[in-house]
Amino acid sequence: MAQHTEERTQAPGGGSVGDLFAEVTSDIQRLFRQEAELARTEVREEFGKAGKAAGMMGAAALAGALVVLFLSLALMFALGNVLDLGWAALIVTGAWALIGGALFLLGRGRLRDFSPTPTKTLDSLKEDASWARHPRT
Repeated sequence: MAQHTEERTQAPGGGSVGDLFAEVTSDIQRLFRQEAELARTEVREEFGKAGKAAGMMGAAALAGALVVLFLSLALMFALGNVLDLGWAALIVTGAWALIGGALFLLGRGRLRDFSPTPTKTLDSLKEDASWARHPRT
């Protein structure tokens, strides 16, 4: 009876090529899971920051609206002593329209800085892909 001996290709570290391949596959899967978790965390942090900022802006807008209302009334009645009350109200309204437009433009510029893209994760994935194409020994 002839005995068949299986030749197993041995890797330099002592394990078989199949074992090394399974280990590399496992490492790659773990790496991708970690990268996905990093992306989720990064996006969650960015949206958390944006949500807090939006809440603060809303509260500030309410407080500012009340201040503007009462200051506008005070200014309107003060101008009403010099001009007709209708003209005084129109002047105050025009001033606040200019101020509101300027504040809108400033706020829109700041919101453009918001980035939900997980840039750190993307950079890390690019590095991983580069390493996978050209592994360093």
